[in-house]
Amino acid sequence: MEALKKQRQMETRKKNNQIPFAVLGTIMAIMMYFMLIRYQFSLSSFWMIGILLGMTMQRSRFCFAASFRDPIMMGSTSLLKAVLLAFMVSTVGFFIIQYKTVGSNPNYLLTAVPGQLSPVGIHTAIGAILFGVGMVMAGGCVSGSLMRLGEGYMMQLVALIGFIIGSILGASHFSFWDKVLIAKASTVYLPKYLGLFPSLILQLILLCVLYYIADWYDKKNNMMRNR
Repeated sequence: MEALKKQRQMETRKKNNQIPFAVLGTIMAIMMYFMLIRYQFSLSSFWMIGILLGMTMQRSRFCFAASFRDPIMMGSTSLLKAVLLAFMVSTVGFFIIQYKTVGSNPNYLLTAVPGQLSPVGIHTAIGAILFGVGMVMAGGCVSGSLMRLGEGYMMQLVALIGFIIGSILGASHFSFWDKVLIAKASTVYLPKYLGLFPSLILQLILLCVLYYIADWYDKKNNMMRNR
């Protein structure tokens, strides 16, 4: 009985006050903002956007790795549906940007299309597999790992170091892989074959179908919902 009491006391003991750390972090973020304003205004804007994105991801627990992991492990597709909604919004946004650029020019070049179109080939599949395996081993995607590192999970520091090393190696060897694989692959841009509006409608329909399937799967398999 005494052991049980001690265990409950340990479980319910008061957590360390995090308010001083929050105040210190806020002051440092504001100081950095004003320093960047004096140096370059655009950098200060990126700084604030990054902070707001980080806060949004932390509060929403947004993580690409979890969006693909949770349906298999827990039957939950809430994050997957959030990713699909994000794709829908970005699809409409990119459509507006691209329509303003190439909509009135039927003879546009792919290099002039906003969005940095890239060739699709075997290198895409290889990269996707490597990135997927890396996300599983790291316990999260890049955004999820950065978010957890900010929360104090020091194991994610190893993942961050791996991101940095991998990025440096990838950048230094990119020209080689570009010659061997990437440059030989073709760039597929659906509006070039279907038109901008039909491509927009087609992609939105596919995303809506995937959203409906994800929602149906969640209602049928979500462990938390079916308790």
